[in-house]
Amino acid sequence: MKKIEFDEKCPSCSGTGLYVGMGERDGAAVVCSTCDGTGKHHFIYEYNEFEKRIENKKVKRVYEANPGIGIGQNEKLKLEDFGGMSYDDWKDNKPFPNKSEMRKYTCPAWWYQSANYKLKPDWKECLACGSFSDCKHFSNKEKCWERFDSEHK
Repeated sequence: MKKIEFDEKCPSCSGTGLYVGMGERDGAAVVCSTCDGTGKHHFIYEYNEFEKRIENKKVKRVYEANPGIGIGQNEKLKLEDFGGMSYDDWKDNKPFPNKSEMRKYTCPAWWYQSANYKLKPDWKECLACGSFSDCKHFSNKEKCWERFDSEHK
């Protein structure tokens, strides 16, 4: 176990020793509870040095991101239905294969908002639809994926 330790300007009160939050108005302040009014915070961080990535024997499948969807399996769904790649391939540092996004459940804009914002489509059809699943094109999202694939060969 290693430790980093130093004194810093209190991040809660900016070194004043006094805290002004939403409850303190019109010149009122309370003694900062982080530094007990000293303005100085003693920072301690304990850590284990990195040696190697540790294997997780419970994981079977890895996804690039989760856009807010419950991922799991039952009698109707397999983990593969959500895209992704095998844990063994991920462990071997293989790249995510083409079309490994959650295409069955998301559109390109929804997926890439979480997975890689630089690739999120900036299509006029996506504007002002509220939530992604409310988009008038969502029921035909496979066409959006076709367009995405043609634009990102």
